Amino acid sequence: MNILMIGSGYVGLVTGTCLAHKGHHVVCIDNDAAKLAKLKTGEAPFYEPGLSELMRQSIDAGKLQFEGSVRAGLDRLPADGAAPTLIFIAVGTPMGEDGSADLKYVLAVAREIGQQLDRPAIVINKSTVPVGTAEMVQGAVAWQLFQRKTFIDFEVASNPEFLKEGAAIGDFMQPDRVILGCASATAATQLRALYAPFTERPEQLIQVGVKEAELIKYAANAMLATRISFMNEMANICDRSGIDIDQVRVGVGSDQRIGPAFLRAGCGYGGSCFPKDVQALARIAQSVGVEPLVLQGVEARNRQQKQYLHKKVVDRFGRNLNGHHFAVWGLAFKPGTDDMREAPSIELIQALIASGATVHAHDPVAADVAREVFDEVISAGSLVLADSPLEAAAQADAVLLVTEWPEYREVDWTALHARMKTPVVLDGRNHLDHAQLRALGFTVTGIGR
Repeated sequence: MNILMIGSGYVGLVTGTCLAHKGHHVVCIDNDAAKLAKLKTGEAPFYEPGLSELMRQSIDAGKLQFEGSVRAGLDRLPADGAAPTLIFIAVGTPMGEDGSADLKYVLAVAREIGQQLDRPAIVINKSTVPVGTAEMVQGAVAWQLFQRKTFIDFEVASNPEFLKEGAAIGDFMQPDRVILGCASATAATQLRALYAPFTERPEQLIQVGVKEAELIKYAANAMLATRISFMNEMANICDRSGIDIDQVRVGVGSDQRIGPAFLRAGCGYGGSCFPKDVQALARIAQSVGVEPLVLQGVEARNRQQKQYLHKKVVDRFGRNLNGHHFAVWGLAFKPGTDDMREAPSIELIQALIASGATVHAHDPVAADVAREVFDEVISAGSLVLADSPLEAAAQADAVLLVTEWPEYREVDWTALHARMKTPVVLDGRNHLDHAQLRALGFTVTGIGR
């Protein structure tokens, strides 16, 4: 099939590359000239295991190309009279001032499609968008065609993404499910054929209405965020009651109706999806007269949970942290990615520095992103990015683990003990072997432990 992928960010680039790998002719669009030049060499502009290698394979096979505009992309794709061109919209939907999804990029792309479309097409919303967006895209494209006095057969479908950063290629190639929001048999047939190579079982392809598909994405992310916030709230109860949250987690997760996924307590969730999608779904609820009591609670608990480690530092060292030095391990919002959007490390480091402390931080892959995020405090000398966990912890009053990278379990703890000013570890993800560390002379505090 001929596929135009508008947007070469995380979702667009992974989706386009995987489809090209299966033999489809894919042109990805990005209007950032510097980024475009990088993409054409087969280098992903963000960290995702295996993506750059897969990009280069597809580029070498002539299946994956990159252009700077919709017009240039359409010109690269042959018009096949027998089948519509598939045009995916995969641009950002940032959080607006009121928490709702900002659709300015989606609608700008829709207008550009209408201005350039020269063949039958199915326009597919891959971006995370509120209910009713497909109708808005349909209207924007149709209006531009009307302005051109041109009639071209097209329709709009919804195909939300469910890609985990750090495991996106596996998620796309072997999905739990593929949601197809279609308004016609034509769109359903095309999308079923597109995804057939990725789905072994018929039940993996779930066809629903367009609006239902739009809501499913938000509901799924909000449910996962709810599980996290619920267990974080349980961890706070455990803290005050001398109970081990990990034992509670195992007991709760063994119930087949609940399951073990997303039940680990920690120092709050972040990333590009959960924070903004919970807020966007709350705004969707309010727009139709539903008070989002559960969603508001999920969001409030997460805001408080991001302050957990700083509160533990203050409880031990006092509010005035002048002269204190802390090591922060992990900057990305989760392991397997360099994404720091809404990462708990940001609020923690800002709070420590505001209290007078200096911070040395380490992350295996997110250092370059961190230099942009923390440019001012790095320049001021309040934050130093270390090359290793041990270097970050030299003469530290405490190590604060924020991201559960596997390598942090493999640290030489005996050497670490000798380097630290005081052997204190605050494990913000319950990631470490607390019994082992205590046996080595560390004071260890976890989340609800």
